[in-house]
Amino acid sequence: MCTGPLYLCARKNRKYGKGRPCMSEFSVSLAKLAQEANLTVAYTPYELEKVMVTATEVYRPGILLAGYYENFDNKRVQIIGLTEMSYLEELSTSLRNTHLEKLFSFQPPAVILSRGMQPLSEMMQYAKQYGVPLLMSTEMTSALMGMLITTLNKELAPRITRHGVLVEVYGEGILILGDSGVGKSETAIELVKRGHRLIADDAVELRRISYKEILGTAPENIRHFIELRGIGIVNVARVFGIGSVRSSVEVEMVIQLEPWDRTKNYDRTGLETEYTDILGVKVPKMLIPVMPGRNLAVIIETAAINNRQKEMGYNAAKELLTQLGLNTDDNLK
Repeated sequence: MCTGPLYLCARKNRKYGKGRPCMSEFSVSLAKLAQEANLTVAYTPYELEKVMVTATEVYRPGILLAGYYENFDNKRVQIIGLTEMSYLEELSTSLRNTHLEKLFSFQPPAVILSRGMQPLSEMMQYAKQYGVPLLMSTEMTSALMGMLITTLNKELAPRITRHGVLVEVYGEGILILGDSGVGKSETAIELVKRGHRLIADDAVELRRISYKEILGTAPENIRHFIELRGIGIVNVARVFGIGSVRSSVEVEMVIQLEPWDRTKNYDRTGLETEYTDILGVKVPKMLIPVMPGRNLAVIIETAAINNRQKEMGYNAAKELLTQLGLNTDDNLK
């Protein structure tokens, strides 16, 4: 039984630790892909949960079916659309058998037929012979590929786990960081009381799903739970309702909490935006000092709204300096 902080419980039996990227190869089950893309099974030699996909790309094997087999990546899910099917139907029986057997002999994770097409008898034969799952979809080929690539990019994305709290405030995903005991969880619970939503407490899993987007979520085993010193573990979804939580959110801002240091000069204008690097993506960062009497929930709400205004091209500090007749470029130097 784990009796430590939530992030330590979440890390138990996991392959990566707090703040460190996982160096092992990620994978997603074919069952997950089938569920997300609404696929039906024509044939599978095993349960789909046991078939793991490790490549983020999918592939239309047109050139392979034409007889070119070099540089074929058998880790990719293969998609057969109308063009490939029409080509196969025009081939002679012997040539069709040759190319289809070659495709299935590479044993890709799965072969999927789009547009509601039924598999050819030769496909069923070689799927059974080489143990390759054969699935079907009613979606158009391009739409199917888009759904699969989106799911694969999300599930196989590079990731780290950070010790912090992730909340959604006015639609902005805010990652709250700080030393243990600075008040992260207490601030999060007050934000929830004010109508905002909790995504993760203590252990925040961050995934880079594109070159400019970080997706934050909670480990499955501690999702919706929050730890409050003096009270213990609270199930936020049960106490405040299912509308007070969500499973994931894009991280659009990082707020670092630290005890007030009177010898330190804190930003008083907001002219310059500081950034922090998360998996190669620059995310706006703000340092907020903590001291008795400062309402952190209200401050974070204001920071969220102000950050959204900056994203839309408005900067209150620049407007004030302009009204005062000062050059904002000189103040940035």
